[in-house]
Amino acid sequence: MIDTFFHGFIQLPLWGYVVVTFSLVQLMVLGITLYLHRDQSHGGLQLHPAVRHFFRFWLWLSSGTVTREWVAVHRRHHAYTDRPGDPHSPVVFGLSRVVGEGYELYAQAARDPDILANYGRGTPDDWIERHLYSRFPKLGLVLFVLMQLILFGVPAITMLALQLVAQPLLAAGVINGFGHAVGYRSFELPASATNIVPWGLLIGGEELHNNHHAFPSSPRLSIQRWELDAGWAWICLFRALGLARVNSLAPLPRMTRSERGIDAEAVRALFTNRLHVLRDYRRRVIAPVYRQIARRRDVSIPEYSSPKPLLLHAALLDAQARDHLRVLTCRHEVIRVVLDFRDRLQAVWESSQASETQSVQRLRDLCSFAMSSDIPALRDFARRCGRYGRA
Repeated sequence: MIDTFFHGFIQLPLWGYVVVTFSLVQLMVLGITLYLHRDQSHGGLQLHPAVRHFFRFWLWLSSGTVTREWVAVHRRHHAYTDRPGDPHSPVVFGLSRVVGEGYELYAQAARDPDILANYGRGTPDDWIERHLYSRFPKLGLVLFVLMQLILFGVPAITMLALQLVAQPLLAAGVINGFGHAVGYRSFELPASATNIVPWGLLIGGEELHNNHHAFPSSPRLSIQRWELDAGWAWICLFRALGLARVNSLAPLPRMTRSERGIDAEAVRALFTNRLHVLRDYRRRVIAPVYRQIARRRDVSIPEYSSPKPLLLHAALLDAQARDHLRVLTCRHEVIRVVLDFRDRLQAVWESSQASETQSVQRLRDLCSFAMSSDIPALRDFARRCGRYGRA
């Protein structure tokens, strides 16, 4: 009896406790990324009703999470990313606070009735949600703790400590904090979101946070060929078993073998792939032009030390970076030209009043201007504009 009290009904070797703890944490992560995030928040994924309810139950049991609250806070984050009103932006609150107090920031937003009313629509509102999950959110946690203590005894104390800290640490701290502060950016956006690492294995693919902000409704978070999204692997398995349906995916550019010229299809292809096009422009035009200038100058001089102000989205530039950019454009005509081309290219697909014919003509004029310039990288890119296709 005493042995059962200390070790529970299931006794495992040390590695067994590690495996169980890790598996339960990963099951919770899977529920967050597949059910709460990709299915409920953005609708790019549609899970089978049985899978949805399993994850809804498991998240209530293992973390006390209420679907409507989580979804509402996340949608609010996308609506006000890195601006006042964002529930947990490190730009607004500071990185240390979001990492250390991420759960508290989430809980504060989840209690706001306006956020719930405006951003929690479309989430489950059935009998069990109203009478159990939403009404007694902490009951699940109590049952979860008791269940593990009975099954594993004293070792469950350490297991539970790791499991209960996992969600606020991984989701609230790592993704909401470091996912807007460190890593690399495949796509330049007004949001500070980054891809923490290219291999999203431990947090279900949520490490690819910049990709997600670029294409929020896409349930596949990996974009580059060398990126891995563990959540997408599970989606493929569920889809093969008839347990999931993918509603939309991030566009992937298809490059034709030859130039077809600038026509309506070219304008549509550039619009569809606009974030990819801008990424290509930074890599193929802006960065090479900057490197060529920097090689001819003293890189110890501040304005030649980094191309970052040329590559970042304008909304993310601070006063020092804007001054840096102003100096570069004043001193170097070539930089002014390539940045002007980028802005005019964006204007082609951002103009809501231009007709398709007008957009085609504007793109032709822009490419003609580039072809007549003495900047080889810009001429090459202008030719490339006619090769983008839609997958």
